[in-house]
Amino acid sequence: MANFNLADYETVEERIKRFYETHADGRIVTHDYTSQFDRESGVWRVQAMVFESSADQAANLVKATGFAFEIDGTMGANKTSALENCETSAIGRALANAGFSGNKRTSREEMEKVQRGVTPGKPVAIPDGFRELITGAQTMDELRARWDEAVAGGFHEQVKQLVDNRKKALSV
Repeated sequence: MANFNLADYETVEERIKRFYETHADGRIVTHDYTSQFDRESGVWRVQAMVFESSADQAANLVKATGFAFEIDGTMGANKTSALENCETSAIGRALANAGFSGNKRTSREEMEKVQRGVTPGKPVAIPDGFRELITGAQTMDELRARWDEAVAGGFHEQVKQLVDNRKKALSV
C-alpha cells in the first residue's frame, strides 16, 4: 500500500472553486479528442484549457492546458463514466498547470487511483483484422469465440463495446 494521506491532496472540485473565486470571468474549456477507433477500443482522451477571462478566451490566450487518458471498464468511475472521469482529470491537470494545485500538484482523484493500485497500462494492441472478424461474426457462437480470443490475448477491454454492439445486432 502506498504511503501517503489523501487528505493532503486537493480535489479537482476544490481547484475549480478556487479558480473561479480568483477569476470570476474565467473559463475552463474541454475538448474530447477521442477518435472512433479509441471509442471502439474503450479509450478516452480529453484536453482541458484554462482561460483567465472571457476576453482571453475570445483572443485564444490560453493560460494552461492539461490532458487525460482513461480506459473503459477499469475500476471505480470508469465502469460507467470513463469520459466524465477523463474530463475531470484533464481539468485538474490544466488547473495545476495554471498554478491552482494547492499544496500538491497531483489531485486527490489521481492519488485515489494510486491508493487502489490502479496504474493505467498501455492497452494491448488489437491484431490487424480482428475488428472485422467481430463485425463479420454471423452467429453468437462465432462471436463468443472471438471474445474468448480477445480475453486470451489481453485486449478484450479494447473490443468490449464492439462485441456488445455485434451481440445486439445478432440478437435482432
